[in-house]
Amino acid sequence: MRTVVTEVKELLDRLPEESGYEDIQYHLYVMAKIRQGIARAEIEGIVPHEEVEKQFDCVFS
Repeated sequence: MRTVVTEVKELLDRLPEESGYEDIQYHLYVMAKIRQGIARAEIEGIVPHEEVEKQFDCVFS
C-alpha cells in the first residue's frame, strides 16, 4: 500500500515546475475527496448507473 507521503511526492513530480501553493493545495484537496468517496462507496455501496438513469427519468419526464 502506498503511503500518503509517496502519493504527494508522485503528485509533485507530475505538476509543472511553475505550480504555486494554491495549485498544489487544490490537487491535494481533490485527491483527498476522491479517497473519501472511494472509502464511502466501499462502506455504503454504490448505485449502478442504470438505476440512477431510471431515478432521473422519473424526475425529469
